Amino acid sequence: MPYKEKPIEKLYYSIGEVAEMLNVPISTVRFWENEFVILKPMKNKKGNRMFTQDDIRNLKLIHHLLKDEGLTLPGAKKKLSGKWEETDYKYDINESLNKIKSLLIDLRDNI
Repeated sequence: MPYKEKPIEKLYYSIGEVAEMLNVPISTVRFWENEFVILKPMKNKKGNRMFTQDDIRNLKLIHHLLKDEGLTLPGAKKKLSGKWEETDYKYDINESLNKIKSLLIDLRDNI
């Protein structure tokens, strides 16, 4: 079995990197930070936001609720405050299915 190098994961990501991951403007990430209590990125001495993997996961969950499920801001806040575990579980399932879908598409294209 060939050796596969594990991708290096950073501890902290800048707001620009996070916005690029989510394909949204930086202002949207700042807005979501002010609107959702689950987002609490660290700030360095300059005041730059430093996002952890947990912050990025929460942002992806918020992005999924707002963009994919079409919820409004109050609807997403209500869903996150009420049934966090259920929402998180459904998000995990959706992410797994998307990975499987991309793998199958890749296999189909390479046949």
